[in-house]
Amino acid sequence: MLRYASGDLGAFDQLYARHELAVWRFVFRSVKVQAVADDLLQDVWFAVARNAARYEVKARFRTWLFTLAHHRLVDHLRTAKHHASLDASDDDARSLADTLVADSGFGPVRQLQSREQAAALIAAVEQLPPEQREAFLLQAEGDLSVQEIAEATGVNFETAKSRLRYARTSLRQHLKEFV
Repeated sequence: MLRYASGDLGAFDQLYARHELAVWRFVFRSVKVQAVADDLLQDVWFAVARNAARYEVKARFRTWLFTLAHHRLVDHLRTAKHHASLDASDDDARSLADTLVADSGFGPVRQLQSREQAAALIAAVEQLPPEQREAFLLQAEGDLSVQEIAEATGVNFETAKSRLRYARTSLRQHLKEFV
């Protein structure tokens, strides 16, 4: 980021290539609409470009980036009128569950089980209270530490740690049948 702030445009391309998918997944899992996630992701990267000259190394770049994404999501959710269903399909007739399923190379039965597990995970994450869901997604999608989650969401370390603990406990409870 410091290289980009100094005028190295290639550094931005490297940052984008390294972090774009993780940020998009975090945003997408929160808004559940691909077009909205794409727009929000674009806003986040515009914010990176706008704030490059003022960027100071206080934490990992990834933490700062996910903090920007968190703030953009909060702004969006305050103004959002409706939320998409977990079962709703996007323009390519894919549901949110389908986006979690990786091509395993296994046969149709195994792929069906994988799809069912993905749908169960999505449903369980969706049932989490918003603060717990966000903490979980920041760790799962953003690979942020508890301290970084606390910084990104503006809460203290113990609050972030508790949110993660409650989220994991709830997810384990909801997903017992798949273990």
